[in-house]
Amino acid sequence: MGWILIAIIAGLILWVYADFMLGRKKHLASAKTNSLPIRESNLAIFAEGPTLFDDLFSELKKAKQHIHILFYIVQDDKISQEFLSILKERVNAGVEVRLMVDWVGSGLKRKTIKSLKAAGVEFAYSQMPKLPFLFYSSQVRNHRKITVIDGKIAYLGGYNIGEEYNNHDPKLSPWRDYHLKMTGEGVRDLQSEFLEDWHAAAKVNLLQNKAYFPALPKGKIRQQLVPTEGVLLEEMMSDLISNAKTSIFIGTPYFIPSKRVFNLLREAVHRGISVTVLVPLVSDHALVKEASYPYLRTLIKDGVEVYQFLKGFYHSKVLLVDDEVCDIGTANFDKRSMYLNYELNCLIYDVDFIKKIKRILAEDILNSRQAALDDFTHSPLKEKAASTISYFL
Repeated sequence: MGWILIAIIAGLILWVYADFMLGRKKHLASAKTNSLPIRESNLAIFAEGPTLFDDLFSELKKAKQHIHILFYIVQDDKISQEFLSILKERVNAGVEVRLMVDWVGSGLKRKTIKSLKAAGVEFAYSQMPKLPFLFYSSQVRNHRKITVIDGKIAYLGGYNIGEEYNNHDPKLSPWRDYHLKMTGEGVRDLQSEFLEDWHAAAKVNLLQNKAYFPALPKGKIRQQLVPTEGVLLEEMMSDLISNAKTSIFIGTPYFIPSKRVFNLLREAVHRGISVTVLVPLVSDHALVKEASYPYLRTLIKDGVEVYQFLKGFYHSKVLLVDDEVCDIGTANFDKRSMYLNYELNCLIYDVDFIKKIKRILAEDILNSRQAALDDFTHSPLKEKAASTISYFL
């Protein structure tokens, strides 16, 4: 009987391994690696959920033609119901509304989705697991957050829709994150990315519909959108780190870099680059803190300043290099974002806007404490377990 159980477990492990490796090979062969141009847009940054939601909901209520929204998570709670009610009301006013959420990430109940569809909201799940590579496809998540209103106003960044993001979680509040609001010519690229994902999820191709792509003016800020799906993100981060001349700032909730990125970061330190890493003190997922410990210990020994955020939960994703280029978006500094997820980042090349970002980062450092080796030397069993599955955290 014992041998039968061992054989079943061994068979399952072999199936998972084969499924993952073959699924990833197929994915990489077909992965889209668009190189989008540098645009000139106007940007605003939000670092607090209540302020973001006030602005976002206000703009949604003013929509005249179409609303396109993708979130990794939309919960089924108070603020989510307010958000969904706005979408229903806009449909009643004659506005086209499309809502897409990740199949794993979303917290929407069936009856809520049913009510959305009954109200006229077009709904789709992104990245539903599918055969023949069921395990691999269940791990590839659409982690992007996109809102496009009338093809003229757009949002992207780290926030999802839920009470925890609105500072109503007893453990994780206040929630610290960075989200961008965009107007100007870059909105066209966000619209395209949404419609690409909508085509894949809903099997409806709207990319040639000119109504979704109005003429847009140039803005004042040079920026570039970088969509990734299991490939390209590692290369982008590697290039930014390799080209650093004086300083690198990394803010992330999950610090589990690939071997290549980690080695390049260490090389940057050794050639005299000042490196600062900001991570949360509290965690919102099991084992993600422990998975980061070996990397953070090594960096502290190398001379990197590592800070732990104390004022709530730090969920922001930022990579600032030389005060000249800043990456803000949906991607975490971890293997899942680099190798599995669909992500969407924005490279910002405007010195004045980067100064605004730096003021936010300085405030976050003030609300943090500098970590020491002792902060990352406990829970050896958890650390071993986390290291084993770090690809999937």
